[in-house]
Amino acid sequence: MKLRFAFAALVAVLAGSTFAAPRNIGINVLLNTDVTDALVADLSQYGRVGNRLLSIDAVTMSIAESQLDAIRALPYVAAANPDAERQGAPVDTVGASDFANGVNTWDNDAINVTQIGTPTRQVPFDGSGVYVAVLDTGLLDNWRRYFPQERIATQFAKAFGGGGGFNGVVSEPTNKWEHDQNSHGTHVTSTVLGYALGATPINGVAPRANVIPVKVLNQNGSGWSSVVARGIEYIADLKNSGALGGAPVVINMSLGGSVLDAVEKAAIDYAVASGVIIVASAGNRGAAGMGFPGAYAPVISVAAAGWIGQWAPAGNNSWWNNRDVPESAGAEQFYIATFSSRQLAGQDLDVSAPGAWVVGPYQLNSSNQISYFFLSGTSMSSPHVAGIAALMMQKNPSLAQGMVETLLEGAAKPMAAGCAIVGLPGTATTQVCWGVDAVGHGFITADAALAVTP
Repeated sequence: MKLRFAFAALVAVLAGSTFAAPRNIGINVLLNTDVTDALVADLSQYGRVGNRLLSIDAVTMSIAESQLDAIRALPYVAAANPDAERQGAPVDTVGASDFANGVNTWDNDAINVTQIGTPTRQVPFDGSGVYVAVLDTGLLDNWRRYFPQERIATQFAKAFGGGGGFNGVVSEPTNKWEHDQNSHGTHVTSTVLGYALGATPINGVAPRANVIPVKVLNQNGSGWSSVVARGIEYIADLKNSGALGGAPVVINMSLGGSVLDAVEKAAIDYAVASGVIIVASAGNRGAAGMGFPGAYAPVISVAAAGWIGQWAPAGNNSWWNNRDVPESAGAEQFYIATFSSRQLAGQDLDVSAPGAWVVGPYQLNSSNQISYFFLSGTSMSSPHVAGIAALMMQKNPSLAQGMVETLLEGAAKPMAAGCAIVGLPGTATTQVCWGVDAVGHGFITADAALAVTP
């Protein structure tokens, strides 16, 4: 009996926390030197090395959590951190209907790209010759029903997956970029290019740009910074290789997370140094602060604004296709959405753009049946500014990231802190308030940005 009791006690101890299996995590490691076979072999003593990001001197790894400090202490390691989560989901999804005779949308009217009631664009540029890489969830299976096939640069489209947890590996699944089940990337792309509403074309900010879909978020609209970094590096490598023929390149990232990943930061720095313009959403965390990479200073970050007249007067079938934003509308006509992330200390918020009640293609399943939804989120505001950046780069392809950011900030309509009564669909209204930490340099329009572009 004593022996049986002792054996049971030993089993209990071995099953306890003292002898628990080590917790594996995925990490991103930035080196201060080139990635070599010798360094990889040395790192392999601490865990499994996954991907080598040669352009930015980084690797991904799967390790026991207890090994992280030892890796950070290695003389050739500049930084190492757990793979950071990234989200791209909008904060609201409302089905859209009553699309009769719609040509332009309130949001493009608000940034003075189009004018409700006429198909004529209000700016002399359309994005021709510029590539816009949309790092997102990819496109739906039936994307050709929404977008002109020649506007999607399928030869450069790419999908990256994996990352996170104990995986430590970024995969490259074939053609998954055009088999999205989430719709987020399709809606974001529609802001840049416009979209087909049956036989009726709906205008976009830069309708003749070439969009490169890069899937970095999974079918749930979430992902990892290691995957995002790989997508950024991929686009910068395309730019540097000459594969794009020297054309200007803009990256849109309608995604973010709570911390800045060292390897993602290095990928952004590499892309900016390569001449790529990077725009990202500010985040949907309200007073909790901005998300990264948008909060990283070199990135052009975008808050979500709405127009107080979108649904007013209530009860008059005020849909997106018949609400004219007055040309004289100043910043007082717009508000900052409550979900839009406010700037905290050490964060950098640049401009605001339409991100509340933006309509576009969005499906709740993978059927071939087309559908359209109003979405709200800084995911929707970011591609408006990416599209404006594409127009600026069409006008002056020599612009660098810092200059584009400076020009956008200087051209934005200043927005003061305030409150607004905002109409909702039907007869309801709500009060929305915001502070100076929510507006950046103000509300940006395409005509103003182009006017200051040399």
